[in-house]
Amino acid sequence: MNNTEIMTKQKFIALVDCDSFFVSCEQKRSPELKGKAVCVLSNNDGCVVSRSKEAKKMGVRMGEPYFMAKNEHPKAIYITSDHEYYAQVSHQVMSILKDFSPYVQIYSIDEAFVDLTGLTKLYKRNYKNLAIYLRQKILDEVDIPVSIGVSSTKTLAKLASDKAKNINNGIYLIGKRKIPKILKTTNIEEIWGIGRRLTKRLKSHGIITVEELVSKTDKWLDSKIGIQGIEMKHELLGEMVSKVVNERKLPKSIQNTRAFGIFTSDFNFIKNELNRHIHTSCRKLRKYETKCLQIGVMLRTKDFKVYYTKKELLSPLDFELEISNIAIKLLEEIYNPKILYRSTGVILEKIGEQGTEQLSLYTDQDKSIKKAKLAKCFDKLESKFGKNIIQTGFTKLK
Repeated sequence: MNNTEIMTKQKFIALVDCDSFFVSCEQKRSPELKGKAVCVLSNNDGCVVSRSKEAKKMGVRMGEPYFMAKNEHPKAIYITSDHEYYAQVSHQVMSILKDFSPYVQIYSIDEAFVDLTGLTKLYKRNYKNLAIYLRQKILDEVDIPVSIGVSSTKTLAKLASDKAKNINNGIYLIGKRKIPKILKTTNIEEIWGIGRRLTKRLKSHGIITVEELVSKTDKWLDSKIGIQGIEMKHELLGEMVSKVVNERKLPKSIQNTRAFGIFTSDFNFIKNELNRHIHTSCRKLRKYETKCLQIGVMLRTKDFKVYYTKKELLSPLDFELEISNIAIKLLEEIYNPKILYRSTGVILEKIGEQGTEQLSLYTDQDKSIKKAKLAKCFDKLESKFGKNIIQTGFTKLK
């Protein structure tokens, strides 16, 4: 790799990682859960996807099937995941980060890289105290604990954040002087981007520690791993290859589904739940300023058998009243009143940015403008008063 491809200016990058995020969200919503063994389950209560520290100490394993965990650890509290709520909390955390620094790259729902370079003058704090201040700010304003790792590259910042999780103050810095010692005492499987297959391949060449990895030449790494290996080496040596960028990635698809809590064949009930998912999905479409060209509807039976159908649209949509009309017809195609169902869902695909669609000669512009204004009104009301304050044509349940 040419030196010109490596950024030579010293950077200070933080990786902010929410601790046991799904559990932390549930503890934020229900403070009485704090300090208890809490586990969040997957959508259909299949397995454990998030654990509190107390649940980890109890012995609950990540990915453990619910029926096994409940049998082995009956005193733990098990909660069905609520991804819509978690996304709202994530947005609150990310908003604080974006207000804090002009360069924030969201990596996942609970992780983001933050470029802290130069912010010491603005906040009148050194980089360690900057991280401490940011962590406390998120805790005070959102009630979500985070771990923060700080170093000169993304790869080292990720490693630092992993180490921060085992420290009481949740902050860990890897400076220039500390890098050699860290590389010597860290095994390759601990590094971001090195999975099981790559770990096995590297160990077959006698590479156990990160120090042994970075001692290899760029030519050797290129032949065994490819450009990824070269970039990883330089990032581990503290030489930034990947910058923190404010990129906006459009979702490839938007899917919303959740177990009913009961088994039912009541069509009105199922339609009501489907409309809720459609409303949530349309909010996400508009949040990303996108529209979809394909609508899919799913039904999952009591016995976990899945029925699915979809329809491609002639023109892209983002308005729930229009999407609901199509989705309900799809639901009717796969619904059987003799079958008990446990969940339904909507999948919006072929997503593109608003304004890129080709208008038809027969498009009613006035009507389109009115629908866009109404959708915007929905979003404003829900932002102010909370989700589901608007119920778009839902079936009233007795």
